Amino acid sequence: MAKTVSQKIVGMNGDEAVAFAAKQANVDVVAAYPITPQTIIVERFSDYVANGEVSTRYVCIESEHSALSACVGASLAGSRVFTATSSQGLALMHEVLYLASGLRTPIVMAVVNRALSAPINIHNDHSDMMGSRDCGWIQIYAENAQEAYDWTLQAFRIAEEHRVSLPVTVNLDGFTISHAMEGVAILEDDEVSKLVGERSPRYKLDPANPMTFGALTLPDYYSEFKRQQVDAMSSAPPVIAAVADEFRRTSGRRYSALSAFNVEDADVAVVCLGSIAGTARTVATKLRSQGKRVGVIKIWQYRPFPTVELAKLLSKVNCVGVIDRAVSFGAPYGAVCSDIASAKVMTGIETKLFNVVCGLGGRDVKPTDIESVFEKGLRYARGEPVDEHVSFVGVRD
Repeated sequence: MAKTVSQKIVGMNGDEAVAFAAKQANVDVVAAYPITPQTIIVERFSDYVANGEVSTRYVCIESEHSALSACVGASLAGSRVFTATSSQGLALMHEVLYLASGLRTPIVMAVVNRALSAPINIHNDHSDMMGSRDCGWIQIYAENAQEAYDWTLQAFRIAEEHRVSLPVTVNLDGFTISHAMEGVAILEDDEVSKLVGERSPRYKLDPANPMTFGALTLPDYYSEFKRQQVDAMSSAPPVIAAVADEFRRTSGRRYSALSAFNVEDADVAVVCLGSIAGTARTVATKLRSQGKRVGVIKIWQYRPFPTVELAKLLSKVNCVGVIDRAVSFGAPYGAVCSDIASAKVMTGIETKLFNVVCGLGGRDVKPTDIESVFEKGLRYARGEPVDEHVSFVGVRD
């Protein structure tokens, strides 16, 4: 096994950690528009450009729609491309998200998750990315600044692998991660260069070898293009795993599709994305000290959804409570819970399931909120029927 390299601990907030990772990845083009709470990412990167620390072409653009459009063009020309956005900015990009994935452009984009209007709110929930969850992008959720840094580095390798060639979002919770300072272990530039490598596109815009991208496709071929995207997404999990394994050998930090905490003998597991996971583990540890068998499953790789890996874990518990930080209006469950319900059906697992919505618009998810989710799951695990399939926690009556 390769020896992990020495690393320096630097105080950074989550946005700064992402910007630093993009700098180390030696991106060719950044086209972006500032929006709270993502602004720090593009501000810091513009500093790197202004100070001559990178040779990146930085494009100040008039909107997020134009920013991602410029990224698509740069990626098709063979460049390594990075951008970042949040909330309404991601919503404005919505049309171009499908263009980027359909044209197989391996763009890496940090999404600093923030609630969508109305009413206007600049704080965290996952409604922005959940509104675009089926856009054909690989989607990763980070718990803290360290994970945001680590996953941004890995994202370039994942996206640019020829078997995949799909764009990637690295999601981090607005303010909770983006503006919170913590110690981040950073790799040396040369180690990042070895890990990330250089982009070597199979196809690109080249006047010497003319090719057509984005041509009109009629019903006789459109479905075949979509099927190719499905196949590319299906090819992503082993690539993600291989990149994560190489990253572990370099950094000593282990990543996979998901992370399990005390699930092996649990009666109840809580499933969540992002920064809530740390609170959930703390609460689970407290309840374990009281003899209550509870565990936590954190999903890193939300798209492609880790159906098989998750099913193996869910089969060990009697009940699972799924936390969503977004509302799926008119749907039976929230987005994450709907995916888990589908996984249960596909794999034949009979584990009880219930859904909790919390933390909307940046409302603090308190340990007592998480504890109430565990306690409800323990009642269901003991045999009580699931009487609330979807409920809100921490909401005033």
